[in-house]
Amino acid sequence: MNLFAEIAISLLLVVGGAFTLVGSWGLAKLPSVMTRLHGPTKATTLGVGACLIASIIYFPARGGDFSAHELLIALFLFLTAPVSANMIAKAHIHRQGRGVDPNPSDHIIDGLPSPPGDSDWATFAGADRAAHKATSETSETPLPRP
Repeated sequence: MNLFAEIAISLLLVVGGAFTLVGSWGLAKLPSVMTRLHGPTKATTLGVGACLIASIIYFPARGGDFSAHELLIALFLFLTAPVSANMIAKAHIHRQGRGVDPNPSDHIIDGLPSPPGDSDWATFAGADRAAHKATSETSETPLPRP
């Protein structure tokens, strides 16, 4: 293995480890759900991505064959981290907006700010329509029997 590959791999592993450490520390120490989301979704994703790039460089530089496993892992990681963070954020917004959260740590005293215009937040409007539709269907018409 040449010196350039060893330096690149070492640098990527150190940078990846540092990002992962900072992301994990942020997940453990930040005060609220919305701020804690940044640790695993941003810093840790970059840390794992740097370690995967180091792995992609290491095996061909050592004389082995190229493998697409690291690329697939990175693809799944970069697709699932934002989606899961979005779902957690939406659930948190619903809990804050409806006053369900028994221990709100975001210091939102009056709830969520009003969205621009005359409408409610889109996630609340969709939930309200679905709940209204479900209650109106069950109360007005009986379910068909098979």
